[in-house]
Amino acid sequence: MNSGNVRNFTGNYVHFGFGLAPEVNAHLQRAAAVVTNRDSSLEALIEALKLAPDQLEVLVALYKFHFYQGETEKAQDLVFQTLIKSSLLGGFSHDWKRLSSKSTDWVDPRGPGRVFLYSLKALAFIRLRQNDLTDAESILGVLNRLDPTDQVGADVVRDLLQGMLEGDDDD
Repeated sequence: MNSGNVRNFTGNYVHFGFGLAPEVNAHLQRAAAVVTNRDSSLEALIEALKLAPDQLEVLVALYKFHFYQGETEKAQDLVFQTLIKSSLLGGFSHDWKRLSSKSTDWVDPRGPGRVFLYSLKALAFIRLRQNDLTDAESILGVLNRLDPTDQVGADVVRDLLQGMLEGDDDD
């Protein structure tokens, strides 16, 4: 990483991924810069999507946007799109229940397998927000199998689930 990238990363620059076309990245940067203005941020994300409809990083930015807006159904739809596209790019099944540690390279931080894992984590978090603890737990079990060293940080969601389950026990 050159020093210009480090300076940008520590300033207001957001790193969305690798290999983004400059104009796509510019729209994503604009979306992040105006995140407090829902309409402007969404407009920038839609422009990025128009330019790069198959770019996984754009889909991830969109599902995060909708999730943080409390729009879990929209976020969920975009997570499913991301899971399907990343599995197609990686040459493995989008049916996470059928996957194993050998299905693809889950470790490559730049690969579609890693995006798939992050998206599964996002889906588990969405399930928590939807109060579907059983499905969240099932997805986290798959993540444990595919990412036993927890490179995507699913333990955070596991801890939230555990807290919710313990809260149910108090009733």
